[in-house]
Amino acid sequence: MATGQLFSKTTQALFYNYKQLPIQRMLDFDFLCGRETPSVAGIINPGAEGFQKLFFGQEEIAIPVHSTIEAACASHPTADVFINFASFRSAAASSMSALKQPTIKVVAIIAEGVPEADTKQLIAYARSNNKVIIGPATVGGIQAGAFKIGDTAGTIDNIIQCKLYRPGSVGFVSKSGGMSNELYNTIARVTDGIYEGIAIGGDVFPGSTLSDHVLRFNNIPQVKMMVVLGELGGRDEYSLVEALKQGKINKPVVAWVSGTCARLFKSEVQFGHAGAKSGGELESAQAKNQALREAGAVVPTSYEAFENVIKETFDKLVEDGKITPVKEVTPPQIPEDLSTAIKCGKVRAPTHIISTISDDRGEEPCYAGVPMSSIVEQGFGVGDVISLLWFKRSLPRYCSRFIEICIMLCADHGPCVSGAHNTIVTARAGKDLVSSLVSGLLTIGPRFGGAIDDAARYFKDAYDRSLTPYEFVEGMKKKGIRVPGIGHRIKRGDNRDKRVELLQRYARENFPSVKYMEYAVQVETYTLSKASNLVLNVDGAIGSLFLDLLAGSGMFSKQEIDEIVEIGYLNGLFVLARSIGLIGHTFDQKRLKQPLYRHPWEDVLYTK
Repeated sequence: MATGQLFSKTTQALFYNYKQLPIQRMLDFDFLCGRETPSVAGIINPGAEGFQKLFFGQEEIAIPVHSTIEAACASHPTADVFINFASFRSAAASSMSALKQPTIKVVAIIAEGVPEADTKQLIAYARSNNKVIIGPATVGGIQAGAFKIGDTAGTIDNIIQCKLYRPGSVGFVSKSGGMSNELYNTIARVTDGIYEGIAIGGDVFPGSTLSDHVLRFNNIPQVKMMVVLGELGGRDEYSLVEALKQGKINKPVVAWVSGTCARLFKSEVQFGHAGAKSGGELESAQAKNQALREAGAVVPTSYEAFENVIKETFDKLVEDGKITPVKEVTPPQIPEDLSTAIKCGKVRAPTHIISTISDDRGEEPCYAGVPMSSIVEQGFGVGDVISLLWFKRSLPRYCSRFIEICIMLCADHGPCVSGAHNTIVTARAGKDLVSSLVSGLLTIGPRFGGAIDDAARYFKDAYDRSLTPYEFVEGMKKKGIRVPGIGHRIKRGDNRDKRVELLQRYARENFPSVKYMEYAVQVETYTLSKASNLVLNVDGAIGSLFLDLLAGSGMFSKQEIDEIVEIGYLNGLFVLARSIGLIGHTFDQKRLKQPLYRHPWEDVLYTK
């Protein structure tokens, strides 16, 4: 493997299996380092394509999303690092696909628990094709001031504290990602910081070894010394011992193998990583530390002394003129996300939507403050839900029952009315449910089902001004306005609309007052004296009875009642109810497999 530097300030990566936070951390690191181009060239999300919006400094950018590894590599031929965030189940297959792409040189496998047989195949392929694997079970790696993999080095605050925004003189390699963060901080305190850091991963078979990276660091001129953190278990450290003995490494190596406490336990102990388990005396931390010391590495007497020997080694190199400490620079300020700043109380921002009827932020949605579980447990019906969402209060049961009756009575009125006809024609044209429903709903208006609000508005105004039915009707006639809620194409005075009778009967039996309904009946008596079809229709019945509901319940002020009528609440009842029937007609036509509708010639008057 050896060779030299893996990353640079122009290195770009392909990120497999979209994860917003690690990608954003990479982009924030790019900005901190003064990169001109983002380090993430593309995202691979199997089965998805498009773009993902992320921030590059203060600028919002769109990163392409590809559905396959092959498509991503073809679109971004300069991206030579593959960062694999797939699960342990699919990490091996996707990593092998990436290794087989000629443009990919480095593959980082984040998942732990990748089957060992699969890992061995990946390692064999990578070595025979001169490619590098970091991981599995790794946090990744970083070249200070240039490029980092995923969540390497943690938060921006930690990166700044560890001076990773600019290169130092130390090459660092470890098995542990968590301990890497600790050592980045330690090294920054006693040296000029790291040049490159790699966490090879804690699985039994890492894709690249400690010695692979130390030998590589040895070939990088900017790296003046190496720091190695090993752990008990396995024999990886012995390859480093051999390299030191053979004189392949000509730069100082400061090393420590953790896990010396294992001897305090009576039985064998499995530490955090899969590979952190001693398989005999040679794999113990003590044996490895002794072998490294004898081979020429600088090995402290304990982990506590690790920092001091790193400092002494660095200071000696400075004293000998082999290191000119890097001059400190001030990194740019990373713009803070608005959501984070708001949580911290640093800024205030106006909201874009106001909602007073529902809230989905808690453990369960609430309708007008009533939890969903309470709605179900208390046996609320559709009328109760409408009262919460439309009127923002829980109405008495007789009110919610009236709403439900209105919905049932207005759900459908046969296939011949304009709304149903439009829906049927649209459904037979092969359109989808929503298109068919909307085509029917769009016919609702002053001439079809949309007169409830107007009926309520005019009846209320006339009653409140104490107009007689004669004064009201004749006044409307002089203005050229038909009385809303009066008149029917089929029903007559001797053939009343059964729906109207049912509504009136329910109201008389349950409402505290039906003054507006009785006024509407008086108006009907007058209009019937003019023509037999000028009966109170269902729009007029619902409109007048809803006025009685609002006024008689004692739960609404006069201003609220006026607002409800003005906004169009009552027509909403018809829209909601008739949607049930229109959906039914759509399903009916689809079920019957009806062909495209064409209106018959004989039903059209052709004239000049």
